[in-house]
Amino acid sequence: MVLLAELGTDGDGKRQQVSRGGFRTRREAEAAFAAMRDELRKGTFVSETKTTVKEFLVDEWLPAIRVSIRPSTLDNYSSAMRRYVIPRIGGPQLGRVSPAMLNALYADLLATGRHDGLDGLSPKTVKEVHTILHKAMHDAVRWGRLGRNPADLADPPAARSPEMQVWSAEQLRKFLAFVADDRLYAMWLMYATTGMRRGEVLGLRWGDVDHKHGRIAVVQSLLIVEHKMMFSEPKTNKGRRSVALDPTTAGVLRSHRAAQAKEQLLAGEVWTNSGLVFTTELGGAIDPHRVTRNFGALSEAAGLPHIRLHDVRHSYASAALAAGVQAKVVSERLGHANIAITLDTYSHDLPAMHEDAAEKIAALILGMH
Repeated sequence: MVLLAELGTDGDGKRQQVSRGGFRTRREAEAAFAAMRDELRKGTFVSETKTTVKEFLVDEWLPAIRVSIRPSTLDNYSSAMRRYVIPRIGGPQLGRVSPAMLNALYADLLATGRHDGLDGLSPKTVKEVHTILHKAMHDAVRWGRLGRNPADLADPPAARSPEMQVWSAEQLRKFLAFVADDRLYAMWLMYATTGMRRGEVLGLRWGDVDHKHGRIAVVQSLLIVEHKMMFSEPKTNKGRRSVALDPTTAGVLRSHRAAQAKEQLLAGEVWTNSGLVFTTELGGAIDPHRVTRNFGALSEAAGLPHIRLHDVRHSYASAALAAGVQAKVVSERLGHANIAITLDTYSHDLPAMHEDAAEKIAALILGMH
């Protein structure tokens, strides 16, 4: 059934007529007409546009937000929309997107969302897709392209984080012993003793290193955006931070600089003067993906359990908390936006800390030794 509704006149006295179809009964059509009249009265009515979901996302939304977000974030948004959303619901008109359509999208992604179509995406990834879509639809409402945000009433899956995989302090030591003769041993040591992110270590410059006081300044990251390497500033103010080095790491870093100076002499005119601490044999930036692959190969060769390179950061934090380092200090060294993130991420380490605190407090109050 098609509804042809007369919605009165606009500000110029012109008649406003709207045609809507797809209603199964006259009652549904009348309810839709009443809703449109109510939206018109409230000033929230938006005429249907022929713009498709794909056209809005690709031609309008992504270009419009480009200047307000980090390049890496834009790359993530674009990738999620092109891989998961547009192939499935890119064809319908923007105004036709409903909560039910979004729920069907999420169910499909959970079932067959991977590239091969034989397996589904994790609930966490699908929830991230929903979050991006919700933002896009919210902007469509703000820009007068939609009367309401259909994602408000959708039901994305709960984002259950997988159990964290970490190495023990002993396993970290075993890995470092195995890579002791590696050309980039100083880099592996930095990951293990500072908890820095992959891009933060690879973006570190000699100008950011204070050898006298044993500190480094984290001010940029090396990222992959649209298959190209680029530098980016930290996401938050807490991400831009100063990290103290232990004497061993500081000493290894000085030895690494001397070794790099020898490589520069050997390379001669073909040396790239990037100013980076960790470089290729010719002085250029190291591809982050290459570092991840090398870590996987080295850890396997060392006979250690498989973890991601990012999990070395988690291993560092878990070891620090287990050693009694205050959560606030760990949070600051990791560059978390606030301590709540640290406490939530590493809550599995807290029970043992509470037990230790209980014993120490009781010993103090009760005079036990």
